[in-house]
Amino acid sequence: MCVDAWDLNGAPAFAEARDCVYAFGGAADQTARRGDVGAGPGRKSMRRNHWLGAALCAAMLGMLLPGLATEVPKFQVDPTWPQPLPSNWIIGTIGGITVDAQDHIWINQRPSSLDAREKRASTATNVICCVPAPPVIEFDQAGKVVQGWGGDGPGYKWGNDGHGIFVDHNNFVWVGDNVEGGGHIYKFTRDGKFVMRLGKPGTPGGSNDIEHFNRPADMVVDPETNEIFVADGYANHRVIVFDAATGAYKRHWGAYGKPPTDEKVVWDPNGPPPQQFGNPVHCITLTNDGLVLVCDRSHNRMQMFRKDGTFVREFSVLKESAPGTIGSIAKWPDAAQTYLIVVDDPNGQFHVINRADGKLVGSFGRVGHQLGEFYNLHNIGIDSKGNIYTAEVQGKRVQKFRNLGGL
Repeated sequence: MCVDAWDLNGAPAFAEARDCVYAFGGAADQTARRGDVGAGPGRKSMRRNHWLGAALCAAMLGMLLPGLATEVPKFQVDPTWPQPLPSNWIIGTIGGITVDAQDHIWINQRPSSLDAREKRASTATNVICCVPAPPVIEFDQAGKVVQGWGGDGPGYKWGNDGHGIFVDHNNFVWVGDNVEGGGHIYKFTRDGKFVMRLGKPGTPGGSNDIEHFNRPADMVVDPETNEIFVADGYANHRVIVFDAATGAYKRHWGAYGKPPTDEKVVWDPNGPPPQQFGNPVHCITLTNDGLVLVCDRSHNRMQMFRKDGTFVREFSVLKESAPGTIGSIAKWPDAAQTYLIVVDDPNGQFHVINRADGKLVGSFGRVGHQLGEFYNLHNIGIDSKGNIYTAEVQGKRVQKFRNLGGL
């Protein structure tokens, strides 16, 4: 075979690819050096076959190693997306965005962040707009609102600092709240019926407390095991895993797969990498080949683990920049998930990272208030066509960036 499958590090194994090229092209080159080429029809046929074989191998490499063959993605903001919100709704700061299996876009936003002027129509009868939108909003591909729901319910309080949202393979919607001194993650049906709470009320006991969160930031559910992985968070320094059906605790870990600590981490970008996560542990996602990707936002890096917490590798992005260059991760929707799209809040951009080697190959956006610009870029999502969806905190909006190329 010409090339091995991609390994768990996300990097292709090149040895057999090299041997494949040498087997065809090298043989042809050796024949040419001996002076045998052109000695007769048989020799010409041999040379032609060698080079046809090399061309075939190159074509196979193009298919099997998409990281080498795929054009770097390019994007353009879509000024028509989303459509105007219904019922004079207005959105507050956005704490999470995700794209589901139907390519619908979901946000978890914070009505409590709206000031009196923004939500004036909720208290005054002589103005037209606006009233707070529900915390959870679902948009279709055209940018039209499908539904909205959320808020306090029987036996639970919603919270005022919504953070993270994910729609799993069973159509359950998970939303988090990272309120000071605790936090929780709630599980709902797609239409907003409460199912379960993760994270008991009460005072957190640190990064090895398995009953309480301390300001969780993000979550993802593994369709193979039905486990929920949580980035915890703004005060804890860990990944923690639960059974998504029962809520039973499974395991947790810190940076490099080590037990987490709550010691203050002092980081020098020019020194050795910190041995624990900083705060916040801001995002988490799963790759097709079974890696858990975690944002260590304050240290400008992502770490990759196997599902059992075994450390695999790490990437830094603009390591010496102001902290926050990896705040959210979206995976390119080709089979190999060739690129990772990461949020860089301090520079007001999202970056395209080659998953094979961690190199930055493209950047989009800037700090600002206009279309295609970002004021406190927070989270990112991607649909099956490679279109990007961005969520801002202080900008209080969601934008779409159309993929201008193929997959």
